[in-house]
Amino acid sequence: MATNVGNSGIPISEHQSDPIQCQLSIEEHFDYSQRGQWLRAAILGANDGLVSVASLMMGVGAVKQDVKSMILSGFAMLIAGACSMAIGEFVSVYSQLDVEMAQMKRNQEEKEKEQLPNPMQAAVASALAFSLGGIIPLLAASFIEDHKLRLGVVVASVSLALIVFGWTGSILGGTPVAKSCFRVLFGGLMAMAITFGLTKLIGYNLE
Repeated sequence: MATNVGNSGIPISEHQSDPIQCQLSIEEHFDYSQRGQWLRAAILGANDGLVSVASLMMGVGAVKQDVKSMILSGFAMLIAGACSMAIGEFVSVYSQLDVEMAQMKRNQEEKEKEQLPNPMQAAVASALAFSLGGIIPLLAASFIEDHKLRLGVVVASVSLALIVFGWTGSILGGTPVAKSCFRVLFGGLMAMAITFGLTKLIGYNLE
């Protein structure tokens, strides 16, 4: 392998002196699984917040046309969902931490603190991400009086946000962009459609 000699007389590899080669080498050996803990919590929380709040608002909008009912129901879902996500993620990750600590004791191993699961980090990430996702349909519906236009704006804003979340998750996780975006978008639209349709059907039968 050819080398260059620097001013100090120390041989320098051509690959080491080429920043493009160094960057490609780093990307090839990057372990995307290291991002798994916080990425999973954040993406899951954002998608859940977006789809849960939007679906509930669509369900309420199927039987009630006033904006107040949609906003109040969506806000209640946002608060309840954020708390539920945080608690669930905390318990789940804490259980994982207990398992790893017990395994370390049995094997007499030691791990750096940064390598162990962080329950509080996962809980906060889930709650914040759920709130971030849930606030989107609330803002989209807040300033529109016309009922049908309001529903359309909610669907459009949620669809755009789902694509953004899918794209972000694919980039951070190193997965195919198109596949990730389609999967997230399809699931969100199906959830809203099913909630709207069933609520409309039940509301019609109860009249």
